[in-house]
Amino acid sequence: MIIVHKVDDDPDFKPSSIKVGGSHAVSMAIALIDREVNSNSWVANDPFFMPGYVLDNMPNYQQGIIYAVSRFALEMTDQIGRSRGSSEVDKDLDKASGLLKYPGTTWIFDFSTSIVPTASSESQYRAAQRSLFSYNQRLANGDAKFERRADNLQGTLLRFTADLGSNSAVIDDHLAKAGQWGIDTKADDIFYSAKGRLYAYYLILRDLGKDFESVNKTKELSPSWLLMLASLKQAASMDPLVVVNGKPDGFIGPSHLAALGFYLLRARTQLREIINILQK
Repeated sequence: MIIVHKVDDDPDFKPSSIKVGGSHAVSMAIALIDREVNSNSWVANDPFFMPGYVLDNMPNYQQGIIYAVSRFALEMTDQIGRSRGSSEVDKDLDKASGLLKYPGTTWIFDFSTSIVPTASSESQYRAAQRSLFSYNQRLANGDAKFERRADNLQGTLLRFTADLGSNSAVIDDHLAKAGQWGIDTKADDIFYSAKGRLYAYYLILRDLGKDFESVNKTKELSPSWLLMLASLKQAASMDPLVVVNGKPDGFIGPSHLAALGFYLLRARTQLREIINILQK
């Protein structure tokens, strides 16, 4: 199990290369897919005879990462990768955002639906990676759109903020069921799924700031942007030996979900502050 288990939360992770004229954030999305699917090996869909089948934290973490990447791909499709709302959707971005919604637990056989082989999660995510790479290549060549407007950034951040709000609701609901001793079988699933999502958002937003450097300077976003990134980084760096779900005001056991939720909501508040600045 030591061989396959890896919760890769390196905060300094960077794409191996970024083509001049391409998007830093899209390059990061490509690199995250490549790392989790190819380098670290996708384990969320491992069948019972594979070592990864008994893993718990890593598959939830990986699925959290892909979820955040899929949200970003959707925003690229709807907002940043097109001139206006009435313009044509970029085909590569549209394809990638659809493929990344594919369930992360599907192996090459899914007997609940058919006895014939089906597309695995890895194959769909690799196809999404290729589509994102194709878009970034065309962008670098001047054949694709990347609208670096303040309203596009604002719309994207609004949707990220809404997603973080949804994630906080999941944490809050589980905290309401916390026990005094704090150990349950669901807390670590929620924790690592949220951790993966926050980690991916941290890296994508870090590099999205580079893509929107001109807006950042014009609106003087840097101080608020750095604070928001610091909160996301703090959340993504949490690494308890055992996820304990004690009551938030408990005397005996800590509440790792409450701690993670604090940084999540702090980042969400800071995102809203950035959105308010962009509206002015």
